Amino acid sequence: MFVTIIGPSGVIATIGYASIKALGRNPSAAGKILQAMIVALVFAEAISIIALLILFHLFGRG
Repeated sequence: MFVTIIGPSGVIATIGYASIKALGRNPSAAGKILQAMIVALVFAEAISIIALLILFHLFGRG
């Protein structure tokens, strides 16, 4: 259960750090950086939701 929480959390933290670092180097590219950041966050959240669904399916009581 912790892997499905810690994994995407690490990815989200890394994306946030990298985007702030990139904005500090090139503030005029904010639109492109924001777009890439949103796409990466959507994929990280989708992977976490799929992992939780698999976890609940494997260990669910039925």
